[in-house]
Amino acid sequence: YVPAGSMEPTLLIGDELLATKYPYGYSAASLPVSIVLPSTGRVLGALPALGDVVVVRAPSNLSQIWVKRVIGLPGDRVQMREGRLWINGAAVKLQDDGKAQAETDTGGYVPAERFTETLPGGHQHLIFKGGANMLDNTPEVVVPPDHVFVMGDNRDNSADSRVPVSMGGVGLLPVANLVGRVDALVGSWDLGMASKPLWTWPSGLRFSRFFTSVK
Repeated sequence: YVPAGSMEPTLLIGDELLATKYPYGYSAASLPVSIVLPSTGRVLGALPALGDVVVVRAPSNLSQIWVKRVIGLPGDRVQMREGRLWINGAAVKLQDDGKAQAETDTGGYVPAERFTETLPGGHQHLIFKGGANMLDNTPEVVVPPDHVFVMGDNRDNSADSRVPVSMGGVGLLPVANLVGRVDALVGSWDLGMASKPLWTWPSGLRFSRFFTSVK
């Protein structure tokens, strides 16, 4: 399940995910979460597609599972300029999709702007962007071989490839850390209901999100 809001609005806190492992092959990262082994090469390995939502083992702690979106593949040049994503020297297309409320990890809400982002190749997804953020401007980096650049769709609340591992982020993610591709939601429950009386908990079920695809 999703414990934090780094992938809003695509994924909400409390969503339960269905991820498939075979698209990227198998490595030590494919083992059950409780089993932590040193990184290995991949069997039947394949790179993700640009725009895939992926489950990864956090480089700083392989026992932690995070969810991010693949933004850059080996050889791509990735940069943030004034809050906008640039890939290979071109600004990624953004279309305004109105105002929204982003849930914080503490259960509160903050205003956000919602945009449709179109990656090279045509993959479209929604993102949240609020005000100015320390990650709005980054140096251009070239994704090295056997790595990917990942980001959260909630651009103001995501420790991703813009943040070095030494500072709690993902850094440039080794493909060996890929666990699988997120394909669908199997359920969703508002985790904020846990602090309310037990008999009100069923009202936190988000039935409209049950058995829906993730893109």
